[in-house]
Formats: sequence, C-alpha cells, structure tokens
Amino acid sequence: MTKGIVVAGLSGGSGKSVVSVGLTAALARQGKVVVPFKKGPDYIDAGWLKLAAGKNCYNLDPYLMSMESIKNSFLEQSAGADVSILEGNRGLYDGVNPEGGYSTAELALTLKLPVLLVVNCTKTTRTVAAMVLGCLKLDERIDIRGVVLNQIGTKRHESVVTQAVETYTGVPVLGAVPRMKRDIFPMRHLGVTPHQEYEGSDEAMTLLADLAEKHLDMERIQEIMAPIAQPEVPSVPEVLGRKLRIGLLMDAAFQFYYSENLEALERGGAVLVAINAMDEKVLPELDGLYIGGGFPETSAGALAANQSFRDSVKAAVAAGLPIYAECGGLIYLGESIELEGEVHSLAGVFPIRFGMSKKPQAHGYSIFEADTKNPFYPLNVEVRGHEFRYSTILEWRGTSEELALKMKRGVGFIGGRDGLITKNVLALYTHVHALGTPEWAEGFLARCREVRDGGLPE
Repeated sequence: MTKGIVVAGLSGGSGKSVVSVGLTAALARQGKVVVPFKKGPDYIDAGWLKLAAGKNCYNLDPYLMSMESIKNSFLEQSAGADVSILEGNRGLYDGVNPEGGYSTAELALTLKLPVLLVVNCTKTTRTVAAMVLGCLKLDERIDIRGVVLNQIGTKRHESVVTQAVETYTGVPVLGAVPRMKRDIFPMRHLGVTPHQEYEGSDEAMTLLADLAEKHLDMERIQEIMAPIAQPEVPSVPEVLGRKLRIGLLMDAAFQFYYSENLEALERGGAVLVAINAMDEKVLPELDGLYIGGGFPETSAGALAANQSFRDSVKAAVAAGLPIYAECGGLIYLGESIELEGEVHSLAGVFPIRFGMSKKPQAHGYSIFEADTKNPFYPLNVEVRGHEFRYSTILEWRGTSEELALKMKRGVGFIGGRDGLITKNVLALYTHVHALGTPEWAEGFLARCREVRDGGLPE
C-alpha cells in the first residue's frame, strides 16, 4: 500500500525543505520506493527531492494545472511506490487571495492527505503552540497529524515547546531539528542553490538522511501517513515511425525542466539527448532543441569560452532547427550578458544585450495569449505560466513583430509581450508546465516532425 503525506510550514524559511528532503533521503536509504512531489512552480527544491529519492520529482500546481490533472498525476506517479511525499510552498494557508486559493492547504484537501507541520522555533517557546493551534482552527478540514520543531537551541528549549504544543493542541511532536552551525542548503538570490551547482550535494544528502534518522520519529511519521488509492494506469498509445531526437541543454547553467515536460516529449515520440553547453564542441544531430531555464549568469564565462558550440547553435537556427527556449534559454540565445562590467558573448541568435539586477524583474504567475503566428502554439491559445528573473534587457535591436505572445498577466520580455521568433525558434521568459499546457509538447513535436520530414521550408 502506498502512503502519503504533505510536509508544510508556517512560512517560507520554516525548514520544510530540510525535513522533506531529509525524510525522503532517509526512507530511500532504508530501501523504500519514495516518489517526491513539490507544490508550486519550483525547479530547485524539486531537484533536491529528486536527488534524495533517486526518482523524478513531480510538480503539482493548482494555478497551472486543473484539479483533475493534479489528482491524476499524483495517483499515477504514486502507483507502486511505498511512500509519496509532497513538499508544500510558503505557509500552509498562503495562496493568491485572502481565501487561500491555490494554497498548500487546498492541495492537501484535494488529495486527501494529512499534514506534517514544520515550525521554526527561533526565539520562541509557548507561542509555537498558539501558532499550531491557529492552523488547526483556521480550517478544521485540514488534517494536521504531526509537528516537527525546527531551529531548536537546547534540550530544555525542545522540552518546553514540545509540552506546550502537545498540551494545548493535542497534536504530537514527531521531531525536533537542532539549530545547525552550517546551512546545508546554501542560499543565493533565487533561494536555495541548485544541487547541480553545489559540489557538496552528495555529502548534503548523507547529512540530511542522518539528520532525519536522528531527530525525526521516522516510525511514527510513517504511521500518520494516509493510504493512497491505486489507480488503473492508462495505457500510452505507441508512437509509430522513427522517434524524434530532441536535445536538452542540461548542465550547471540549464537545469530548470519539469519532469512532466520531459515525459510529455517522450510520450509524444521523442528520444531525449542531454547536452552540456560548456563541454560539447558542437550540437549533435537533432530534430529539435529544448533549452530550459537556469542560471546562465553563473556559468557565463564557461558558456562564452565554448565558441564552437555557440556557433553550432546559431548555425542550427539558420538551418531551420526547431528550438524552444525558456528564460535562461532565451538569455543564451541573446548576443551577450554583462556581469560586473565584463561582457560575455552568447549564441547571438537574437540582437539582445542582457544584464543582471539585484532585484527581481518579474516574479510570479503569468498568462499569455498567442496572438501572432509562431512555430509552436496555435493562434489565440491562452496559456498559464510563471516568471522569475533578475535579468534585464540592456539593448534590443528588434521589433514588436518579432514578439508572438501578448501578456495578459505578468511582465514578459518587453512592452507587455513575450516570445521572440525567428525561423523555427520561439524564445520566451515564461515557463510552462506540460500538464497544464498540453499544446506545448504537441506543437513543439509537430513542428520538429514537419521540419524533419520536409513538410516545411527551413
């Protein structure tokens, strides 16, 4: 029987990632099959959960996806696992409106999962009980079955808080994580550093698994998990004909790919080819290229130094290769990026000079409409996505006719629009999720197949 639980917090920074990843790593080390999920538009925490479980992490987002697709994804991916762990985002009840729309609590209700609540206990004792009690009373439909105390200073601190929580709320304390001298998850401007860029990621997994086994009541946490129904997994129709070779830039600079997006491409008949933009000399033979988001600015020197690869990407664009590029991928297709006065050359597909700001230039959910002919999206389709970027546009020598998407919510590239187009390329700041936007994989693969089979001019 598969069992599941939501790990939630009172706020961002509560410690739920330490608990979620540590619990996942510890259970996986014990031989359990753990399928991790992350609530919301988050690639970085999902990457750490994937590393801990040794299995893909899946994102569940009520804004980007329908409730039906969320339920189906959760049940299908959980099938056959021992444990499914869903890490929430922000605070338990935080949503897009005062009613908590699209919150972690709402998602827990939808999936009929109990909650393990993580509370940061820094400089507080009995008040922790008041905060937990408030979470219990705000919406009594939420099934909070356990509490983990984080940032505990001393044994006495742990004892006082534990007694207060259990006396006033009736909810058992199932773990107490001590205040640590070092931060296992190094932070930077976008939050936690991705594991692909963190040299100590394997050591961190060991430390987190050890931490969970020592400071969490692993047995009781598994006991409070709820059983998950086992669905009939639908059969996937076989894709006839030669499979498409779709390249992915996947390295320290480009890591932002939803597992669902990659699986959607594979279901549609693609073989995925991982490519390191800093090490490979040229692009291999491909039918299409997907460049996800990431942090090209942290690897700008290495990306710029690999001129032969940059040149091969530009040549592939000229030859008509279909390319879909999101956020960091858009930046890579630009002319250059300036960092602390130093200019680093990029692929040079679009005449754009990028810079970086210390403040977010776009942050949050977005909606665009494809109101202009483009390689992949049908006209007038409306798509929900999200943006989070610090990059700025220092210069763009283009025209509005090169922007295919009208922003109905969010910032986009410039002037309320997004989606630069040239040949068979669409590059945009907006990230999309395949389960919320099935048109994405369908349109991308269709164009790749048409170009490969000679149905479209290059």
